[in-house]
Amino acid sequence: MDLHLTLNEARVIGCLLEKESTTPDLYPLTLNSLLNACNQKSNRDPVLSLTAAEVKSTLDDLIKERLVSEEGGSRTSKYRHRFCNTLFSDLKCSGQERAIICVMLLRGAQTPGEIRSRTGRLAQFSDVSQVEAVLQDMAEKEWVKQLPKEPGKRESRFAHLFSGDIEVPVSAVEAVADDKKRIQELEHEVMVLKAEIERLNRLVES
Repeated sequence: MDLHLTLNEARVIGCLLEKESTTPDLYPLTLNSLLNACNQKSNRDPVLSLTAAEVKSTLDDLIKERLVSEEGGSRTSKYRHRFCNTLFSDLKCSGQERAIICVMLLRGAQTPGEIRSRTGRLAQFSDVSQVEAVLQDMAEKEWVKQLPKEPGKRESRFAHLFSGDIEVPVSAVEAVADDKKRIQELEHEVMVLKAEIERLNRLVES
């Protein structure tokens, strides 16, 4: 899927996906409801302060790209996504994949553990390993990308590719290489110490 969503476009689509699942009685959304969703202080990264005009302009662009549709009501227009799993979308994904895409559009790159804790209202994952398995499938489809593990972090983060490919800074790659080198050096030191302890034990026993 050749998409290059802007930050505002990703936020709008993410909000529509989220509210479709969490508040279906209020979906599709009015412009005002969508504005409030885009500017939420919780479950958003980065936190934005968009104006109604900015959200409307973003919606107009997404409508032109056939990623959002507008429905005229008796009083006001309402908006629904055509991003995935609709008659008009090329992207077909499972409920778990949809949930992961949704939280990534709303919160950016995340670890499998973070994704599991943040998708509770959107889909069910039995454990983190199931999240990792789904992420690997999505990576093969080129929907997400695994980022180099940050120094001091236990898990790697994954990011969506619906805003284009992600260039990994050279410094991040070097940091990962340095970590691996330090680990190898520590493992070697442990092996040397074990060998020395075994030698001393043999001397004591003899």
